Amino acid sequence: SVNVLAIVDERGRRTGRAIRGIPVVGPLDKLPQILDRFEARGRRAEAIILTRSRDEFQQYASLEELVEIAAQQKLELLMLPNLLDMKSIDAEIELTPIKLEDLLQRAPVKLDTRKIAAMIGGKNVMITGAGGSIGSELARQVAELSPLSLVLVDANEYALYCIKSELTQKRPDTRIDAVLCNVRERDAISNIVETHAPHLIFHAAALKHVPMVEAQPIEGIFTNAIGTRNVADAALRWKVSKMIMVSTDKAVNPANVMGATKRMAEMYCQAMDLDQKTCTTRFMTVRFGNVLGSAGSVVPLFEQQIKAGGPVTVTHPEIVRFFMTIPEACLLVLQAAAHEPDKIDERGRIFVLNMGSPVKIADLARNLIRLSGRRPDTDIEIAYTGLRPGEKLYEELFDRSETLSETGSPGILAASARSIERAVIVRIFDEMQRMVDDLDVEGALRLLQSTVPEFTAGPDIHLTMSRARSLRQ
Repeated sequence: SVNVLAIVDERGRRTGRAIRGIPVVGPLDKLPQILDRFEARGRRAEAIILTRSRDEFQQYASLEELVEIAAQQKLELLMLPNLLDMKSIDAEIELTPIKLEDLLQRAPVKLDTRKIAAMIGGKNVMITGAGGSIGSELARQVAELSPLSLVLVDANEYALYCIKSELTQKRPDTRIDAVLCNVRERDAISNIVETHAPHLIFHAAALKHVPMVEAQPIEGIFTNAIGTRNVADAALRWKVSKMIMVSTDKAVNPANVMGATKRMAEMYCQAMDLDQKTCTTRFMTVRFGNVLGSAGSVVPLFEQQIKAGGPVTVTHPEIVRFFMTIPEACLLVLQAAAHEPDKIDERGRIFVLNMGSPVKIADLARNLIRLSGRRPDTDIEIAYTGLRPGEKLYEELFDRSETLSETGSPGILAASARSIERAVIVRIFDEMQRMVDDLDVEGALRLLQSTVPEFTAGPDIHLTMSRARSLRQ
């Protein structure tokens, strides 16, 4: 049971009154002194409970300020569930800790759920990279929309096993197949598409860790570029009605190999979408920024560092990123996929999710420290370690040369990015496949640079190339 000491009116309008004998105190900036007074009387507060929705609270006060006060006073910060979400009137009310998502949350986008349900319901859906953070959440959301069957493809056996087990328990009536395969295996991918006959393919398989792909560029090129081509070619060959490629803001003016390989993959899908001979299959690309809590993302790393007592490492005081939650990103991918362009001139466009405002990584670290009940720079230190190979201070969701337009779907914009004719991109990919087969790092990087001219290679890549050159001599 909860013993309520006081009710805080963050605007201070009802200060001095009482509700059922419980004093109303406020405003928010007086909260530290109010808490000290209670403690002096031997009634130390242990938690602050937020009883209203974040949006309501934010109209009059700052949630960040509340988080800061809670951290300074070493109090737990909890919130009430949305009463409208409760299953029954006498259900037990569970208090939950405020999470980073609650601080970063944006106004929820209104989705055209009818369109999304019609696209998935009764269809065979295949997801590559289904064990990954985006692929698995896409699989969860698709499974809820009554597909005829769901084909989960991943190269990681354990990740595939986990998502298959989870979905089989949740949706025992849906046919779910787990298929172990790497998108690099051209014939195997073609065989899977032929056997399972998907109507839709969500292509989320990729290598995405920037410094790792920087160190092993051939691996990134093979999975991200060639792998995408393998899936796209299989989709066309077996008349899949739609392939949706999950891309990234790192593909815009890429400063790293990972981003450049994703831009190359985008270009292949664009060329396929624009070609008259491919009209049996639509090829769509959806680009978004960082997702909170994905494997290898900054939040789990910060949480580990906080648990260990710090320091929390940030590469640069000014570095910013766009953030959105995984479920939100996946919902918008589904919304973009359900967008049906009417005109031929809408083909080949890249869908860009509206990611809101960029967030400073240092602020993110500070908020996480506060949410753990500690004080940044006092209890837990923040250390700046310098930008990593291929890392930019800020990401862009579209190039200045890409004209942006509204799609009619909220939260989703479309960029008309530079495209190459299909015959040309096919020759480039054939040549790239040869470079990959020969493990010719230098040649592969030169070809990547000429295909994606806006790619600015970092010093580590020149090092990789000179190392490759000396090994070959």
